[in-house]
Parts: sequence; structure tokens; C-alpha cells
Amino acid sequence: MPNFCAAPNCTRKSTQSDLAFFRFPRDPERCRIWVENCRRADLEAKTSDQLNKHYRLCAKHFDPAMVCKTSPYRTVLKDTAIPTIFDLTSHLKNPHTRHRKRIKELTEEDLRKIKERRLASIEQLASKKDGAVEDSSSTNEDEPQLSTEEKEFRDHLRSLFEVVVMLGKQSIPIVACKVSEAKHMSSNLQALVDYRMNAGDEALRKRFQATAVNTEYLSATQQSQLLDVCENTVREEMLMEVRESRFFSLVTGDLVDFANEKHLPLFLRYVNQQNVLREEFLDFMSFDGDENALVERLEAQLTDRWGLSMEECRGQAHKATGTSTTKMKAVAVLLMQKYPLALHMPCSHMALNIHLANSLPFPNVQVVMETLRRVKVFLSTPFAQEELEKAIATHYQKNEEKGNTLKLACGSEWTEKHSVFDVLLDMLPPLLLCMDSIRDNNDGTFSDAVTADAYSITETLSDFEIIVTIIILKNVLTFTRAFGRNLQGETLDVFFAANSLTAVLHSLNEVNDNIDVYHEFWYEEAVSVANVMEIPVNVPRLFLRKQRAADAGEVHAEVYFKEYVTVPVIHGVMQEVEDMFSETNLKALKCLSLVPAVMGQMKFNTTEENYAEVYRTDLPSPDTLPAELHCWRIKWKHRGKEVRLPTTIHETLQLPDVKFFPNVNSFLKVLSALPALKLEDNKSDTASDRLQVYLDSMSSKQWNKSLAMLNVNTHVKHDLDVMVDKYCRLYPEDDPEAEAESEEVAEAESEEVAVAEAEAVAEAKEVAEVEAKSDEVAEEDAAMK
Repeated sequence: MPNFCAAPNCTRKSTQSDLAFFRFPRDPERCRIWVENCRRADLEAKTSDQLNKHYRLCAKHFDPAMVCKTSPYRTVLKDTAIPTIFDLTSHLKNPHTRHRKRIKELTEEDLRKIKERRLASIEQLASKKDGAVEDSSSTNEDEPQLSTEEKEFRDHLRSLFEVVVMLGKQSIPIVACKVSEAKHMSSNLQALVDYRMNAGDEALRKRFQATAVNTEYLSATQQSQLLDVCENTVREEMLMEVRESRFFSLVTGDLVDFANEKHLPLFLRYVNQQNVLREEFLDFMSFDGDENALVERLEAQLTDRWGLSMEECRGQAHKATGTSTTKMKAVAVLLMQKYPLALHMPCSHMALNIHLANSLPFPNVQVVMETLRRVKVFLSTPFAQEELEKAIATHYQKNEEKGNTLKLACGSEWTEKHSVFDVLLDMLPPLLLCMDSIRDNNDGTFSDAVTADAYSITETLSDFEIIVTIIILKNVLTFTRAFGRNLQGETLDVFFAANSLTAVLHSLNEVNDNIDVYHEFWYEEAVSVANVMEIPVNVPRLFLRKQRAADAGEVHAEVYFKEYVTVPVIHGVMQEVEDMFSETNLKALKCLSLVPAVMGQMKFNTTEENYAEVYRTDLPSPDTLPAELHCWRIKWKHRGKEVRLPTTIHETLQLPDVKFFPNVNSFLKVLSALPALKLEDNKSDTASDRLQVYLDSMSSKQWNKSLAMLNVNTHVKHDLDVMVDKYCRLYPEDDPEAEAESEEVAEAESEEVAVAEAEAVAEAKEVAEVEAKSDEVAEEDAAMK
């Protein structure tokens, strides 16, 4: 939401210029002086905390000497800054105009009191300033100015950080991939540094010339340090926003392998100070250990390293696939036991039906999901999509309309849609034709690796167990398809989805109660598809082998697939739906009736009070919530005809008067952060998508966690000077001043050692002389005797 200047006769706002806006100070005395100078009578009754939270003054009302630009992205005021530049007369030219910011007319008594208070305040501020000057002078005496070597060292670091940031933004790996093993470790970072030196970067050139011939200019340790500082600086910028917003949700992505170790991508979803919903990529976390170890690691990451509180986590979503699904479900349960308001929900980036299928821990289902992912990657290879379209045209030549529909469906990310299993079933025959054609490779279009992949996919899809599993998934998830589509729709759709869950569960229960009838129809459908594709109908070989080993009787195929496929799938889907949409989760989603468009659809007959207990502790004034909700409904019910009802949480939070409903404002911010609700910005540009683009842009050997962070978060502002300061603070041993000091210490120590050795030699000589004299005396005495 834009900031508006509180000064009278000033219409500036933050969206119209690059001017800085400053909050009223929290200090009551300074805040009172600001209010007096503004001459706003309506502000005098407000507390300093209220003014600090809701009111701003733009930089035009301060003496330029009071405004300091600490970096390209940060402007601050001096501690003693007071606004003195105001336009208090322009409104007199048009006395009939209404002014929201009325100027207070001062009497002689008011002027006298203000003068006395100002004199007292000026004396007090002057005394504080003198004390501060004394402190700063003493501090400046203690802190020497940067030497020439230190300045050159910082310029050199700044150039290096510019190169590292550019590598991250452009998806350039640190290590170049070479065929020759000898050239494999050639560094793109070193090459770019060399290029900058040749292009005239004096800071880098001086440092290079001062480096010893047998010393590596930029070692692997230094590269790692530079990357760590860049990564931590960018992350800290985002964490500052998260801490300011208070509430957040945790979202994890699919596993990524770094150096043969599995890592879990971590994302945080929150509403920033502009009331815009954000979902940012923060880090990778090791996936080693069991679920308890993973929960402890998550808590340590968020609380100890990032300074967040898990008590303020309001949601969690885990995009797990394959064998990691069971582990992440256990993690979600453990987190909810510790933090009940960290509601486990499906992620808005993934279709609900795909999430439900991924959550089923059955090998045949996981094989189907893995095959889907492989088909998606396979069809992205050159000419593979063309072969599939030819196969579709061949198979559906008698039904061109369906063939054309299928061509459109298979060209638009069909493996990630709610109707994925319907499309997959229709596409099975032409997909096998396509794979057979690629395997034959008569014209040599495809490489051996591609034909091997085609053979592997064909073998999987030619298994009758896989055919049955696809058909069971398609039919069972038909009952959740509309529900899932609404859940990822607009705010009104999500609200109606939350109220339609009972009907979904009723349909699934009805299927479960009549499982024999439904399974019979579904099994016949599977046999029909298998006959078309010339696939034999049989029981899996592994199961038959176990049966023979146990001397059990022969099992009919229909009975086997009912017991081991249909029943487990229907029970697993029902259990997952009930877990993901518990009573608390539904109460949270039903609170979306706070959005005015939803209220209007319900004829303003909504009962948010019944569901508000979930977030009662998050509200600033929970006792006044019923009265505030009543006023909120009346405001929109009796609006003007030209006023349009906001349709989303984002639109509602952007309203200028929503701040006068503090409970509703807090409520909407918490709801907006729930991971089940879709992001307001462009869906194709989410942090998870940007991360996937980075991973797809190079081989897995070239992945780098720090560069991934920089690449995914290119929109985050970064200050190179901050990076330089942080590097010097973390690694002082690289500082030339520290090196000089260490050399001086070494010289002093060597001098002390030399002096000590000389003293020891002198003492030894004295002892030898004394012993020699004593021997002479002894000899003389012996001779006299």
C-alpha cells in the first residue's frame, strides 16, 4: 500500500516519486514537536505509537542536511531531525475547498506555550547532541580512518562481488564443463575476473600484481567465502520482510541432489509491508536422518539461524514425490503436534489430484507417478512431441475431433493438471505407438540414450498392473477433480470448495460402500484398454512367485487387483482428504467470507465469528471482533452503486480504509499466507518455477546452492557495500591491516627469540668462564700442596 504524506497541503505519495517517507518518531517528545510543526489538530490526540505506525512525512519537509543516504536503497534521518518546511497558506487561495488535513489556527497563548516548549526541547536536544559529539569524537579517536591498502582491498572485494552476483543472475556455473579431465576444473569466476582486469579494473589488477607468483589469486576457499556472503546477504534482505510481516507459512519443494546428498528446498510465504503476498526461496536443507531429526533441523534453521518464531507459522505444505512422501507426511504431523496453528494444507502450485496420488505409498502408484514425470521430460526432447502428434493422428484417424482435442491437451503441461489421469488414459495407445516409432529410429533422428528411454517407458506402460492402476486413479480422483480445481481458483471458488467438502467425502464413502460394483466396472474398462493395446491380462509376476513360495492357491486377476489396488487407493485417498482438510483447516478457509465479494455473494449473511476462534490470539483486539465484523458488513452492504466489491484478499488489503478495521486487517493477512491459496502475481514466475529453471539450465554437477539462491532471487535488492563490510567482519584474516599486524607480531616475536638466544649464549659463556677459573684455582691449590 502506498505511503501518503501527513503534512497539510502536501499530496505526495510513495508511488508517484522516489522520495523517501519517514515515520513519526516513537519518542513522545520528538513526536510532539513533529505534530506541532505540522499544525494538524487531528493528530494531537493520537499517541506516538499510533503516529509511528500509521503516519509518514516525506523528505521535502526536512532540511536536506538532516537527510542521509546510507546506501543506494536506504535513506535515513539524523537522530535530531525535525520537520520545518511546510506549506501553511496555499489552502487560503481557495477557502471553499474541503481539506482532509485541516490546519490548526494558533492563538497568542498557543504560540507562547509552543515557544517555551521549543526552547526547553532545543536545550535538551543540544545537551544530548553535545554528549553524542563527545562520544563520537572519542570513538573517532579510537577508530582510525581506512588506510590506502584497506580502501584498495575493499574496492577489490567489491569487484569480486559484482562478478559473483552476475554469475548468479545469468545462471553461469562456477565450474565450466569440459570434456578433458585436465580442463574440467577451469573456473568461470576466475575467467571473468581475468576479463575484468584486462578491461581495466584497477582494483583487481593491483591486487593481482601484489599477489606472489606461486600463490593462487582466487582460491577455492575464497570463492566459497564470497558465495556464502552473497547468499547470506540476499537471504537477510528477505528475512527482514518476513520478520516485519510476523506471520508466515513454510513450503518445501521436491528433493535436489547436491554432491550425492539429498537437500530439501525451503520457501516462505508471507504478506509484506505493501500487503502483497510473496513466496520466496530461502535455502536448501539436508534431508538426512529420520523425521524427528528433520523436524529438529527445520526448527533450528528457522529459529536459530533465521531469527523467526515457529509459533507464528500459520501453514505448511510439502511438494514431496516418490519415497520422500511418507517421511514428509510424518514431518507435517510432528510439526502440527508442536505448533497446532501450522496447518498442513496442499500447495497451490500442485494440482490436488496429483498431490493425492503422490501421497499414496503404494509401489504401483509411485511407478505411475514416476513414469508421468519421465514422460514429461522425454517429450521435451527434440522431435519427440512431433512423433507423439503423428501417433495421435494415426490412432484417432477415425475420430479426428478427439485426436485434435488430445493434441491440444498434450501440448500444455498436461502432466500437471487436475485431469492428468483422464488425458493419460486417452493417450496410452498413441503414446506406445510413439515410443515404438522412436525405438525403431529408422531415420536415425534420435540418439541411443533417447531410444533407451523410450524402451524403458514402453516396458512400464505395457504392464497390465500399471494399466489397472491408471484407470483406478482416474475413476477415484474424478470425485475430487472439481473440488481441487475450485481450491486453486479465485477466492470465491475456494470458499465454495471449503463448503463442498462434505459432498466430496460422501461420494467417496458411497464408492467405498459399494466397492464390488465399482471395481467390476473399472476392471472391465482396464481389460478393454489392454485388449486394444495388445497387453496380456495377468497377475504381477512378483506376486505369483510369492504365492508359489507360500504354497497358496491361485488368485484370480480381478480379485487380486481389487484387494491390492482398488481398495488401498480408495482408502488412501479418503484418509488423505480428511487429513488435509481437517475441521480447523476448513474453519480457516471459511473465514474467506471476510472478502467483500464473497460477502456479497452470500447476501452479507455470513458468520465469520463462528470460525474466528482459530486465529483469536493473532488479533490485536479480539474482544471487539464481533462489533468490528458487524461494521465491516454494514460498510459493504450499504456502499454506493458505483463501488465495486473487492474479489480477492490482495485487493481488500490494498484498500486505504482497511486499517480502520485492525482485526479484519490482521485476519486477512494471516489467511493470505495459507499455502492452499494461489499467489496473486503471475503463476508462471513463482520461486519454485525459477528454481526449476535454474536446475534445468545446467548439469547436476554444476549446481551450486549459493548461485541458485542468487539466480532465483534476482528481484531482491542487494548492496555490494554491505557484502564488503560483512566479508571484512567475517574474514578479518584477509584484511591487509590484519596481515600487516600479523607480520609485525611475527617480527616482534622473532626479535624476542633472537634476544633470548643471545642472552642464553652470554649466560653459557659466563658459566664456562666461571668453571674454567674454578678449575685453575683447584689446580694451583693442588700444586701448592
